[in-house]
Amino acid sequence: MNKIFALLFVVISFLYAQNPKIYAALGDIIYNNVDKIDKLQIVPEFSAYQNDIQNYVKKVQETKKMGFAIENGDKTIDRKEYLNRLRKLSQKNDFFTRAVDVSFKTSLENQNSALFDNMINSGLLQTQKYKKDIIDYYFKHSDELNTTGLIQKYLDEDARLRAKQKAQKKHYKTKRERELERIRRIRLKDKLEQEKLERELEEKLRKKKLEIREYQKKELSKTI
Repeated sequence: MNKIFALLFVVISFLYAQNPKIYAALGDIIYNNVDKIDKLQIVPEFSAYQNDIQNYVKKVQETKKMGFAIENGDKTIDRKEYLNRLRKLSQKNDFFTRAVDVSFKTSLENQNSALFDNMINSGLLQTQKYKKDIIDYYFKHSDELNTTGLIQKYLDEDARLRAKQKAQKKHYKTKRERELERIRRIRLKDKLEQEKLERELEEKLRKKKLEIREYQKKELSKTI
């Protein structure tokens, strides 16, 4: 029984071992990012990379198995080949990370809130580097974004941001009320103008009718 438990412990430890320790400085970045890169497939702007992402994820999984096998003493696997694989995968990892960075900047330029939300919550963006840009964009487009993920984290961490968020909502409401009041004034003005035009038209018609009647009377008097 003890042997069974010992075996189960070894299996569970293997399954939950995060990453191979060999060349961890290079491997950890790749292995920790692979799930994040995999999720980019659902972002419409990354649909063109779907096959590349799937192939990349597959190669990372295969390489990770190699790393564990080497750690477990498998002499049939060349350590140099494993390192070369990591280097190639590292280049791909950097490519996708740069793509996320570029897409984030594009979302700011085009005010694409859906892309903005996907990029800041991808886990691949240097969010601390862009914290000011992220917060500024949120407060300009708060009605288009959900306060979840990174945005909520920032709001939870900083009471000043929460105060600013509250003021922003109040300002938005006041601005909206002013806009509605302006629309009401415009509509009232248009209505008064329309009524004035209608009265002037009616007066012109009345005068025209009187002129016609006077003319008819004059013409009738000539025949008598």
